[in-house]
Amino acid sequence: MSGSFTTTAARNIFYGGTMFFLLVFLALTFQNEQIIPKRDRREMLSNPQIAAGKKVWETNNCVGCHTLLGEGAYFAPELGNVTKRLGSKEAVMAFIKARPVEGIPGRRSMPQFNLTDQQLNDVATFLDYVSKIDTAKWPPNIQG
Repeated sequence: MSGSFTTTAARNIFYGGTMFFLLVFLALTFQNEQIIPKRDRREMLSNPQIAAGKKVWETNNCVGCHTLLGEGAYFAPELGNVTKRLGSKEAVMAFIKARPVEGIPGRRSMPQFNLTDQQLNDVATFLDYVSKIDTAKWPPNIQG
């Protein structure tokens, strides 16, 4: 074996490496295509109340303060597990409804959105749905 690195050797290493990583990429893509449908929950598509709750979430810009499954602002708590944290969907509804009109001085607080009972139920159903998604143990603790 010669001690010099030839153009042919460099080209073979490049093509071999490219082929290897292409095969790894395709294998991982195939694996995800097998796993994701088993984890995917079609419940949101079949339940109009969950979709309505998501619309309430988006209309009131809840993600402007809260995170949901790690996405959003970090001003207020993570809500991906709020029904587990508070205990039930009804507790979530009561918490949202009980927010004070005026904020507590010197402390962050959630504004009162004056949601109707139907909107409260819809957003609580949406948050309950989100809390049941397999998130691979995210958030890492119950407090979010």
